[in-house]
Amino acid sequence: MVSNGKRIVVTGATGNVGIAVVRALGADPEVGSIVGVARRPSLWKSPKTEFVAADVARDDLRAVFGGADAVIHLAWLFQPTHRPEVTWRTNVLGSIRVFEAAQAMRVPALVYASSIGAYSPRDDDHPVTEDWPTHGSPRSAYTREKAYVERVLEAFDRSHPRMRVVRLRPGFLFQVAAAPEQRRLFGGPFVPGKLLRPSLIPVIPDIPQLRIQTAHTEDVADAYRRCALQDVKGAFNIAAEPVLDTRALARIFGARPVKVPAVFVRRALAAAWSLHLVPATPGLFEAVLHLPVMDGTRAREELGWTPRYSSEDAIKAFLKGLREGEGFPTAPLKPDVGRGHELATGVGERP
Repeated sequence: MVSNGKRIVVTGATGNVGIAVVRALGADPEVGSIVGVARRPSLWKSPKTEFVAADVARDDLRAVFGGADAVIHLAWLFQPTHRPEVTWRTNVLGSIRVFEAAQAMRVPALVYASSIGAYSPRDDDHPVTEDWPTHGSPRSAYTREKAYVERVLEAFDRSHPRMRVVRLRPGFLFQVAAAPEQRRLFGGPFVPGKLLRPSLIPVIPDIPQLRIQTAHTEDVADAYRRCALQDVKGAFNIAAEPVLDTRALARIFGARPVKVPAVFVRRALAAAWSLHLVPATPGLFEAVLHLPVMDGTRAREELGWTPRYSSEDAIKAFLKGLREGEGFPTAPLKPDVGRGHELATGVGERP
């Protein structure tokens, strides 16, 4: 373990964003050591990194955070969507425990993984800056939890002015290795990845309200690295260009867009979710339809962040990952039936 340089702790270090953040930090000469915190053991090695098995919802984090120059909090539980009290315990109460432990150990900087899902709905394409309200959507547990943690962090920031508090609000994040896990999280076991290759999808529903902002996970990891090491505070919108609508997605898939009213998709998803066929909730779909378009000016000008990959590149990486199906080099997390945790990921950022 390298002893010189900054010591950075990363929670959720074995998920979609976590692995990329650990790698980005490991390649930075300003970073001397990294502590990766995750509920599951790691099967891979990364420069300057030691891994610690800990659950943010119940384990003592103070010893882990001791001597840290920054804590990057990425850990987040997406499922079980039929038991929101379980995700609330990890996502909201676990985040509060992370913030309190960082303060108790006098960590100088706290970087939190918020989300575009924290933003209040907006139904036009006028880009919003970081001062747009973050009340989320009431229809989805994910957006409610992200919005609630924003409120907690605002009060925490005011009460602890000596700590540098940063929050990133990224759009949808994709990379090759994350694709199999993301398919399981949101599509469930009844949506085989091989069926999602472009050649097998002749049509895509054309939903006028739907538009998404994406980014490649490696680019977002660079933004987290910058937040941990630079003297910045506050919130940053993180997304690549261009904004994608269903017609753009159809072009990427090589499919034909077919107009479908959103209500039909919502009803079909509601039926599938109620039968436990898919984990993604109809409320999450409704929230996505009303997400605002984010303005990324502040990240470019104050953070110096410029994505290497376009939003289309990120989607193509996701499709490549579905075809290859390799996934992350981490051990699967067995069901924790006694504690009610069917699935924990540390993916951190995406709905």
